Amino acid sequence: MANETEAKRTDLPPDHDHWLVRPENIRKLWIAFIVILALTVLAEFVWHPHPYFTLDAIFGFGAWFGFLACVALVAFAKVLGVLLKRKDTYYD
Repeated sequence: MANETEAKRTDLPPDHDHWLVRPENIRKLWIAFIVILALTVLAEFVWHPHPYFTLDAIFGFGAWFGFLACVALVAFAKVLGVLLKRKDTYYD
């Protein structure tokens, strides 16, 4: 069975790219993600959430909170990478 899948992979032409790395599909994915995100924020006009805290009542709170949490995680990962980094010759 493994030999059959390996044979299928070698039968592909050398210029065959995965659909996720083609530039036209990347652009379509970006547009789709932006539309989905905009629709989730605009859904608050139709559906009114019942906030528990005062801060939750801000329009688009989930989107802003998610974005800021993502930025904070990336910044934390960068700082952690600097602190835990080893020299290139560590294993030599």
